[in-house]
Amino acid sequence: MSDPTQTAPAVPNPLLDFSSLPAYASITAAHVEPALRAQLAVCRAGLEALLAQPAPSIATLVEPFEQLQQQLSRVFAPVSHLNAVVNNEALRAAYNACVPLLAEYSTEIGQNEELHQRYQQLRNATPGLTPTQQQLLEHALRDFRLAGVGLPAAAKDRFKAVMQELAQLQAKFDEQVLDATHHWSRAVTDATELAGLPAQLVARAAALAASDGPAQGWRLPLDGPTYTAVLTHAHHEPLRREFYEAWNTRASDRGPQAGQYDNSARMEDILRLRHEAAQLLGFANYAELSVATKMADSVDEVLVFLTDLADRYRTAATKELAELTAFAGRPLQAWDIAWYAERLKQERYAVSEEALRPYFPLPRVMEGLFTVLQRLYGLQLVQREVPLWHADASYHEVTTGAGEVVGGLYMDLYARSGKRGGAWMGECIGRQYLQGTLTRPVAHLVCNFAPPGSDQPALLTHADVTTLFHEFGHALHHLLTRVDYPSLAGINGVAWDAVELPSQIMEQWCWREEALPLLSAHVDTGEPLPAELLERLLRSRQFQAGLAGARQLEFALFDFRLHAQYNPALGGRVLEQLAAARATAAVVPAPAWNRFPHAFSHIFAGGYAAGYYSYKWAEVLAADAFGAFEEAGVFDPATAQRFRDEVLACGGSREAMAAFTAFRGRKPDPTALLRQQGLLA
Repeated sequence: MSDPTQTAPAVPNPLLDFSSLPAYASITAAHVEPALRAQLAVCRAGLEALLAQPAPSIATLVEPFEQLQQQLSRVFAPVSHLNAVVNNEALRAAYNACVPLLAEYSTEIGQNEELHQRYQQLRNATPGLTPTQQQLLEHALRDFRLAGVGLPAAAKDRFKAVMQELAQLQAKFDEQVLDATHHWSRAVTDATELAGLPAQLVARAAALAASDGPAQGWRLPLDGPTYTAVLTHAHHEPLRREFYEAWNTRASDRGPQAGQYDNSARMEDILRLRHEAAQLLGFANYAELSVATKMADSVDEVLVFLTDLADRYRTAATKELAELTAFAGRPLQAWDIAWYAERLKQERYAVSEEALRPYFPLPRVMEGLFTVLQRLYGLQLVQREVPLWHADASYHEVTTGAGEVVGGLYMDLYARSGKRGGAWMGECIGRQYLQGTLTRPVAHLVCNFAPPGSDQPALLTHADVTTLFHEFGHALHHLLTRVDYPSLAGINGVAWDAVELPSQIMEQWCWREEALPLLSAHVDTGEPLPAELLERLLRSRQFQAGLAGARQLEFALFDFRLHAQYNPALGGRVLEQLAAARATAAVVPAPAWNRFPHAFSHIFAGGYAAGYYSYKWAEVLAADAFGAFEEAGVFDPATAQRFRDEVLACGGSREAMAAFTAFRGRKPDPTALLRQQGLLA
């Protein structure tokens, strides 16, 4: 990306050019707000003209309005993406200036009574609607209700103000986490403190220290790969503790940056405003509002689902922690768990993530992934030269075996400063086929793997491979849609607790003996993963499944109860709710200064508020759905085609339960997941 502080040249704004892919190499921060304001003006004027028609129809109102909304998405999707992957002060300021503008417009559309009435008329009086058109109108009418279209004027104004303030608070929450993460690192001058750490990570730490100046030694940054490696492999317990504390007190009132980026008050404000918005719309709390668009039917259904699974996982986790403590020969602290677990895993299965790394060089993993996609869905990915935002990024054209272009995929896979942590798939361009014009879908796929060394490609852990497959599952959901309307295409319009089904089912191939040889080859010798090592890896799948599941249920219960049990008189009670969730699900004691919620961007800045349970919900769906592949063969083309047709292609054009049952022939059963994780009696 070019210098974001420079003044935008007097040429057409690249963000307003929809003729091709985003001109990432040309976009500057100075382009952002002018482009958004210009497109918002186009959308408002366009909607006014559409509503002036005497007798609107699907073709003359809904389709052109979908196109206007898609154009707005095409302006802001690249901006949101750049803010996440090459964050800097100028871009951040431009992004933050746009957040309230978008929130204002979104609420304005949702509360437009005339547009709402036209959609109602079309739903009630249009003969011959297709099922997709019916779903589109139903979703739109639901969204009008949830935007407050039926509220009195004063309540409408208040709802609009709440949504604008929430958008700004959530963006600031994420910024604080990003800054806290990138403004802490650990200088090391004694090499003995690095014992156990992967050689590639140590080399990178030396390079980072050298880039800071003439000082000798190493600098360990607080990014995801380094944090995980330190907690899992560093023999030096004080180093593990320092990293655990720095990571788990980010953006809080405790830890090495205490108060510097504190999200405490921001969390309270976010929870208060969400609760107020829900009550303005007639819901008891924000969890009830959240469930209104989910696959789950009620707040109680979600709570029963979570507490039932928590009982199952906690029983297993208690036994696993006891085994680990006996193995360590001493009581364990939170920063000891991963280190001793890795040692026990090596002893029990003679397999470790670091020992597997040389067998998963990224080029080989990508080659194997592409082979899996070709066998399942007949897809090919071909790298193309297009404007990019960073040298790490790449672009791939996705085609069928017959050469038909399906869409495109950007990838940006390595951790670096200025890039948000985690892994995600985001929409760049959504599919639409309206007014005789086809727009093919394009996705962003982002990970934060440890970068390559000076003389080696990036080497992935098996967990990294699983993460890559997970995000590719989301990308397939976006790319393989056959829905013509952008608001229902890909992941759009899909119930949030079902949106993880395509991603979690893709993870299953990372645990199959039919697929793993395609993904692995030793970085030095090219030899495949030895059969004995492969067998040990597969046997290790159930290792500490109880502890892992209990941790995820702890997060899900915390999130859901936080929103379902919010009391304005008492405030968010964030740490109190965290303690209650841990008492229900967790077995690993956390220190009193742990401030995990302060960096929980999924629920305070992302789309998972009162919805983090979706990961476990969809894990049940994915394990059960994969059973169809196990029955027919994991590369069975007929089963893959059926999954593509019934789930991936239909996006939000049908309800999630209907999509699942159309594929599986029945409703989901959690037995498959419990069996897979060794939790059945």
